[in-house]
Order: sequence, then C-alpha cells, then structure tokens
Amino acid sequence: MDDTALLRYSRQIMLEQLDVDGQQRLLEGHALIVGAGGLGSPAALYLAAAGVGRLSIADDDVVELSNLQRQIAHGESDIGHAKAESAAAAARRLNSGCEVEVIASRLEGEALERAIAAADVVLDCTDRFSSRYAINRACVATQTPLVSGAAIRFSGQLAVFDTRDAASPCYACLYGEDSDDEALRCAENGVIAPLVGIIGTFQALEALKLLAGVGHPHRGLATFDALSGEWRRFKVGRDPACPVCSAANPA
Repeated sequence: MDDTALLRYSRQIMLEQLDVDGQQRLLEGHALIVGAGGLGSPAALYLAAAGVGRLSIADDDVVELSNLQRQIAHGESDIGHAKAESAAAAARRLNSGCEVEVIASRLEGEALERAIAAADVVLDCTDRFSSRYAINRACVATQTPLVSGAAIRFSGQLAVFDTRDAASPCYACLYGEDSDDEALRCAENGVIAPLVGIIGTFQALEALKLLAGVGHPHRGLATFDALSGEWRRFKVGRDPACPVCSAANPA
C-alpha cells in the first residue's frame, strides 16, 4: 500500500484485529455478489469502500422505478439500465481502485460454478429459492464460503455457510431444496426499505471478516424482526443426510 491507501483505509488499519496485514488481504480479495438489488446494493458499496480489491457483480435485471425505494446503488437516471452496470458504476465512484467486473446475465450451470470458483467469498443477494439452491450447490462443489441474506416485509435473516469446515451446514441443510420461488420475492410481498440495508450491510461485514481473516464467521442463523427491533440467533447443524453437502463432508 502507498501513502494514499494507508490514509484512505487508516480507520480500519488502526483496528488491532485488522491492522495493515488484514487490509492488504482485503485489497487482494475477490468477492462475488449475485444480485444487485436491495441486498446487493449496500453490500457492493461497503465492500468497495472498505477496500476489497476485486468485486464481481452479477444480475440479469434492469433498474425499474419501483426498485429505487430500497436499491440504493441505483438512481433515477439508471432506470432501464442493467443493474449490474449501475451497481458497478456506483462502486467505482466510491473507490476507483476497486476492480469491478460486470456480469449482466444470469449465472447458471458451468458459468455459475466458474464464477464462484474464481472468488474468495460469495454473497447471495438474490430473491429466488431456485437461484439460492444453485449458488449453494456451486459453493459446496468449489468449497467457497457463502454469505446468505434475505429480507421480506419486516423480516430479515443472515447465515454464513463455509463447507471448508466439516461441521458447517450448507443452505440446503437449513431449507431443503423444494421451496417456492415466490415466497421470497419483494414484488409479491413488499419490504420496508431500510431492512435490506441492515441485512446487506451485515452480509458485507461477514464477507470482510472472511476475506481479512479476522474475528469469527457468523454461526447459525440470525433473524431480525424490524417491527420489534429484535435479533434472534439459532444454532444450525449440518444435516448428515443433506443431498448437497453430505457427500462433500462425510461424517
């Protein structure tokens, strides 16, 4: 790091747990964000601002007026433009030193697995169970840590799945693979605007910890009730009969 970088990231570098070495690991890190909507917007902005050296932002959707209530990486002038492009531009405006890759298409099959294999951490910021299942399978196959977030109505949740740890569950251990896509979509259920910021920022924090090698990854499932302001934590163990991760991590 040069003097400019040392000054830019000085408030993080002064943290005993992070220091210069941790900041350098962030600068060398690569995060893949799948979904540039309500969760992906704050996650991308904070990861770029914190100094993650490379971001890949994947989304095949375009910005619509109804997105602007909560998807803070996009503005009125971005309506009709690709969300991945818009979010990447916002990240670059925050930090020109961050290399941002735009993936303005739906990641599926081999392309999804290649993108995940190339990353150090994956943030699942999607709103469809089908996408979540596919991302989880690819993360298990490539042994890539997965930070999963969700927000709907007044309820949010976060979990970190890292199958490099034989005791860690995967997404399918928690939810199986037979849920309805429509159950998660804001378009059908609504969502209060700041909630996605809370969960997306939580995802960014966990990704930074994993990239920098500081603290301890989040364990179990955290849920947030925005109406009461209460967090709850649940222990989640690996399912030995899980069709996704049991073969990758035999007991």
